[in-house]
Order: sequence, then structure tokens, then C-alpha cells
Amino acid sequence: MIVRTPRQRVLWLVRHGETNWNRMGWVQGHLDSPRLTRRGRAQARRVASLLATKDVGAVYSSDLRRATATADIIGRVVDRPVQTDARLRERCFGLLEGSPTGSLRPEVTGIVGGRVADLDARPLAGESIGELAGRCADFVSWLGTRSDDGDIVVVAHGGSIRLLRAALTGARVSGMSWGTVANASVHRLTVPVVGTVPSTPLAAASASIHATPMIHPGGEP
Repeated sequence: MIVRTPRQRVLWLVRHGETNWNRMGWVQGHLDSPRLTRRGRAQARRVASLLATKDVGAVYSSDLRRATATADIIGRVVDRPVQTDARLRERCFGLLEGSPTGSLRPEVTGIVGGRVADLDARPLAGESIGELAGRCADFVSWLGTRSDDGDIVVVAHGGSIRLLRAALTGARVSGMSWGTVANASVHRLTVPVVGTVPSTPLAAASASIHATPMIHPGGEP
């Protein structure tokens, strides 16, 4: 019997560049007031330079301005239009948005000791990790129906990138590490090309997915 090895496609997950709110230590969430700083724009240009050497077929982005501003810089360099999707947004922190990040206590974030401890915890009028995981998994499933040629670039946020990685690798969200995702960090994964393995959804193909260590074009820790 002949066993076919699925062709692989590279997926680049990129966090947006530094914003003025990152510098001030304020909770951003779904608010669209934060803007890229000069450093954040320089970070985006460095990411674009990295991706300019790749065969990029599509660029997707969260529809929040800090992500689209980063994605626009990348899109111009790789000569691809930016397609926005609200499922890639950061977690909504409700009434805590605009407050200092120190206000994000474990009882509302669901994160204890750097790991996901409660999928249902939420800030008032905000979103739980379980809900964020659901929309990220939905985007991954949808991406599995696409037939874009070349590499795929996805520009998103710290929370959504963590859960996109979980969905792509089949990792269990409860108990997963909630490690740092630096501004303008780049995360490379390989995924099967649609149609090369019949009846194998993208999100379930964890054995064929390999994550590499983060690349930090801005030299951030």
C-alpha cells in the first residue's frame, strides 16, 4: 500500500508591534484606541523584511487597528492584500479595558502560576479563555477550508496567538502554559496543505504540525 506524505505549508503567527498602551502598561483588549509606537512600526518593518524572503500567499489580521497597522506594513512588502477577521481579536477584558494590567487578577483571568486554571473565569462584561479558544479554533477550522497558495501570515494578539497555537497543535487548553508572547514575535508552524490528506481537518492534524521557537525581530525578551 502506498502511503502519501501530505505536502506542508508554513503558517506564520505574528503579534502586532508595540503600542503606546503596551508602553504604559494598560489593558487593551477590544479597545481600538491603542496606536503603534515608533518602535512598534520599526518592529513591523523588521518582521516584513523577514517575511519578504518567503513565498507568502495570504495575509490575515485581527480587525483591531494595532494589528491591521502591523499587517499593512507586512502586506505592502510581500505584495498581498490584508484580509481582516474579528475572530483573531485579543480577549475582551470588559470593564477592565483601559486600566493598569495589574488589575488583571487570577480570579478574573483564569490564569494561575502562568497556566490556564479556569476556562470560565471572566472580567465583568468580558470574555473567558474558553470563549477566546472557541473563536480561535473556529478560525483554524475555517482556514483549513482555504486553498491559498504559499505561506500564510496571521497577525494577531498575545492571547489569540496562544490559543491559535493550541488549536493548530491539538494542545489541551486547560492547564496549558500562558508564556510571554512579545510584541512583533513571530511563530512558525507547518500545516498540511488542504486536500493532500483526505478527511483530515487542519486542526486535527497535530502529528503533522511542528512549532519552532519564537523569533524576536525586535530583540525583545
